[in-house]
This record gives sequence, C-alpha cells and structure tokens, in this order.
Amino acid sequence: MHVTVDQDRCCSSGQCVLTAPEVFDQNEQDGLVRLLQDRPALALLPALRTAAALCPGGAITVTAPAAGGESGA
Repeated sequence: MHVTVDQDRCCSSGQCVLTAPEVFDQNEQDGLVRLLQDRPALALLPALRTAAALCPGGAITVTAPAAGGESGA
C-alpha cells in the first residue's frame, strides 16, 4: 500500500490526523498535512480510506495492493 499527499490541495482541516494519526500529522506553522509514513501497514487501510474520503481538499491518495499483493509493514 502506498499513501501520497498533495500539500497544494491541503486545506488544513485536520481530518486525516484525527482519522489516522499513525500516518498523518500537521505542520505546526501552517497546519498543512505531513506524511509520517508513505507505506503503512495494510491493517490501516480502512482508516486511510476514510481519511481520504473525509479530506475536503482531496489531498490524500491511497493506492491499495492488488489481491495477494504486499502484506504491509
């Protein structure tokens, strides 16, 4: 699984941090998303999909592995 964020689209709502704090944080100065890990464990996939869906700026992309693909970290 791979996660990317587009800081140009981030509007600093913080929904990602509330939903998946293991993966996302916010910059203290401007509130923009910070990616803590770009290849998180597969067990976090449901939370990451929720974070992407809740992101008002559409700044989060989650690419899940195909069936039988990577097992996660």
